[in-house]
Amino acid sequence: MTYDDMLNIPPYSLSKADKDKLLAERLRELTLLHREKCPEYANILNCLGFEPDSIKKPADVPFLPVRMFKEMELRSVPKEEIVKTMTSSGTTGQAVSRIFLDRTTASNQQKTMVKIVSDFTGSSRMPMIIIDSPGVIKDRAMFSARGAGILGFSIFGAKKIYALDEDMKLDVDGLRNFTEQYSGQKILLFGFTFMIWQHFYKELLRLRDEGIIFDLSNGVLIHGGGWKKLVSEAVSHDEFHSRLKDVCGIQDIHDYYGMVEQTGCIYMECECGHLHASNFSDIIIRRAEDLSECGIGETGIIQVVSAIPESYPGHSLLTEDEGAILGEDDCPCGRKGRYFKINGRLKNAEIRGCSDTYAAKFQ
Repeated sequence: MTYDDMLNIPPYSLSKADKDKLLAERLRELTLLHREKCPEYANILNCLGFEPDSIKKPADVPFLPVRMFKEMELRSVPKEEIVKTMTSSGTTGQAVSRIFLDRTTASNQQKTMVKIVSDFTGSSRMPMIIIDSPGVIKDRAMFSARGAGILGFSIFGAKKIYALDEDMKLDVDGLRNFTEQYSGQKILLFGFTFMIWQHFYKELLRLRDEGIIFDLSNGVLIHGGGWKKLVSEAVSHDEFHSRLKDVCGIQDIHDYYGMVEQTGCIYMECECGHLHASNFSDIIIRRAEDLSECGIGETGIIQVVSAIPESYPGHSLLTEDEGAILGEDDCPCGRKGRYFKINGRLKNAEIRGCSDTYAAKFQ
């Protein structure tokens, strides 16, 4: 089955047995591709004693520590075929991952993201408010994770406005004109969690006290990038939702989990508050003491697999995040596949989410 064939399957329609078979086959193909094309990856597999026939399910695919992309240049295509280089988020002094994309991988990232997000927002493009500054996406050839997130979600916007100026101040007049122009229409909002709280919610709260109110009750908000700073300020998931509803009426809010090393395969939060793995990816939880696979409800280190990466060996990665699988094929929202929660970063792991790294600099 080609990747285009996979794209024709509704993203949350496959049961465990069908998904495991499809994903294991694709991941095996990618493992062999990268072994042939990336010498560094081949050396790692040789050291592990890897045998292709050992892959029976997604959890059998050898994984790389995500940190390796900060320390090595890993690519499976010639340099002249690289059309885009993406970098992970990082605080000052941190090394960042560098991810090399050819046209095929970049195109499949975008196609996959459209399939996943459309399942939550619908297929129609909407007026869009980006809760960030336009300066983030100035260099189109060298994308930060933050810029990649903005541009990735921008494809869902018909007419777009940046809510913040270069100084991260709310453009009150621009926001007022935009919401009046599209009053009564469904509006998409996108941003990173801490920035939304710090520069959007708090400013809307201040403006409301002055009698200036924005009605975004028809809005759909997608946000991501980590909760570390907000948790430290005692702002929970539920409070984040209730405060935004109170200040501007928005109720349709979706967090997502993702990383620059596997762009495109994001994990969206459903209306039940669960993060979901689509047909294009999966979540495995591993015990810290021996990296064996955890059972449902058991907390461990998150491994992510993705069917997308062809230009670099990023199809199976061990993250530095901790979480637990909550169930599979039985979420009340009706979507099949594994659904899970994120507990946060592993102890002593570097801050890396777009929201959390910005919050660290902001502080």
